[in-house]
Order: sequence, then C-alpha cells, then structure tokens
Amino acid sequence: MIYVALLRGINVGGKNKIDMKLLKQTFERVGMTSVVTYINSGNIVFTDHQFSENELPFILEKAIEEDFGLRINVVIRSFNNFKKVIASLPESWKNDKLMKSDVLFLWDDIDDETVLEELVIKSDIDTVKYIDGAILWSVDRNNVTKSGMQRLVGSKVYKQMTIRNVNTTRKIYELMQAVEKE
Repeated sequence: MIYVALLRGINVGGKNKIDMKLLKQTFERVGMTSVVTYINSGNIVFTDHQFSENELPFILEKAIEEDFGLRINVVIRSFNNFKKVIASLPESWKNDKLMKSDVLFLWDDIDDETVLEELVIKSDIDTVKYIDGAILWSVDRNNVTKSGMQRLVGSKVYKQMTIRNVNTTRKIYELMQAVEKE
C-alpha cells in the first residue's frame, strides 16, 4: 500500500530539525520501502505491506523519537485518501502571488465536519470546504490579513492538524503516482 506521512512541526523556525536523508533511513529501518521525501517540512511517501494504516503513526512516531529524540506527530494518508483530496481541490486553486490555498490535514480526533464550527470563517473572504480527513481553505492574497485563517494559529484545533499548501499537496500526489508506477 502507498502512503504519505505528514509530520507536524519539523524544521520550522530552527526547531525540531530533522535531516530528510536521515529521516528516510529511519523509515527504512522500520520496514518502509520506496521511501521518498519532499522538501524539509516532513512529507514522506512510502510503501508498506506489514502494518495497518492505524498502526503506522505509532510505529513512525516511536522510530522518530528513538532516532532523533523528538516527539513528532505523524498523520498518515493512503494513496486512495490522497486521490480524494486531489479530486476535491478546485483546479483554479493555487498558492501564488494572487491566491493562498491550503489543505489542513486533520488528526482522527477532530476529523468530522463539525470541526468547521470551531473555525473563524469569513464567508465573504474565505472559501472553506470539509472533506474526509482534511479542510480545504482558500483566500485571495489581498485578503489574507482579513481572513479567518489568521485566527487559526494558536487555537485548540490548530494543534490537531498539519497544513500543506496546495502546490505541495499536488506534488506529494505526483510522488505517490510515481511510486505506484514502480
């Protein structure tokens, strides 16, 4: 099965530094194969045929703690789940000079449409959509400072998600497709 591990809070502001080459070795040490990392923010595509999707976060979090001495939360998404995320992302959404578009990958604890009730969403500025396992959020760059997304950081729900911009999300999907073709 093809998966992506999304690590929360590594290599941000000089904290929780993890070298991606060493992280790849950690994944291989615990039995993951076809391991590919993408940028320093903790995106690791891999295959595994030993463990269930529910077991993988615990195995990988433990391995990261053993190898790096860091307690890092890991969100796992299967290739099929990621396909659904990509299919739900409007093609027009970008992360560029004109638009900021993100995918907020949710911990299982808060993975329910009711999570939207805990967010500050300004319907005249923000475009927000819940899908299984994630929230899709987009705003015009000239409205970012007015967006409800600004209030997300520091909230209770913020600590139970990891965020990737749509460009990174699409690149991860391409990497998963490449592993599938191997």
